[in-house]
Amino acid sequence: MPRVAYQGTSGAYSHLACKRVFPDWEAVACDDFLGALDLVANGYADRAMIPLENSTAGRVEEIYRLIPRTQLFVIAEHFEPINHCLLALPGCSVADLEEVSSHPQALAQCHQRIIHLGLTPVAAVDTAKEAQRLAASGERKRGAIASALAAELYGLDIVHENFQDVMGNTTRFLVFSREAEHQVMDPSLNYVTSLLFSVRNIPAALYKALGGFATNGVNLLKLESYMDGSTMEASHFHVDIQGHPLEPNMVLAMEELQYFARDVRVLGTYPAHDYRV
Repeated sequence: MPRVAYQGTSGAYSHLACKRVFPDWEAVACDDFLGALDLVANGYADRAMIPLENSTAGRVEEIYRLIPRTQLFVIAEHFEPINHCLLALPGCSVADLEEVSSHPQALAQCHQRIIHLGLTPVAAVDTAKEAQRLAASGERKRGAIASALAAELYGLDIVHENFQDVMGNTTRFLVFSREAEHQVMDPSLNYVTSLLFSVRNIPAALYKALGGFATNGVNLLKLESYMDGSTMEASHFHVDIQGHPLEPNMVLAMEELQYFARDVRVLGTYPAHDYRV
């Protein structure tokens, strides 16, 4: 059976994304993101499901520093709606609860709901791990915020679904593989190309590097900058571009990027997820 690796505990939102995209695969939990990527690099797993950004919490900073260190390729993207659930031990109701525990980000995303119910928030390391702990604790006055999958796995009741303050909270995942895919273009598909590059920290360096995309009518979907941690002389960029490298306008834009930038590396080209439509 093929395997997909993810960071977190069984029942985490990354686990949920794995089940959504690879329902018949074995999902392998890892302690950290690097461990998940390494399982693919050494051949134990076939794919890694890695969160890149969240519509509420923003980018996952650690991932942008890990990607340049791996030789894996991005072969797909997935947008997973985040439905926070208030969980409790079987037979408990919302009225029985006095405290609620979860990862600080989940607590923040459910802040108004927590206040409205008069619950005391308690920070924990992980959403799914806290659901697992609650199931074993017997604490009938404490709830946990986690996924519906965590409730199913650990035998907890969902006492309030869609517990987040704002609907539409979504996490974007990238799927990593040892081999690149989608190198042959299907004209019926819309593609996204992710790449890395760096420029010298001098005036107009980024403007010149990206100018070719504007003049050739290529749409930039995302631009993230970061320093490599060892020097302040160069800036590094992660760019998501709408298009396939074989499209004529992309060929011209990439030629101009190669001229003004350095260390240009295509992470992968993959079909745009339906969420973008």
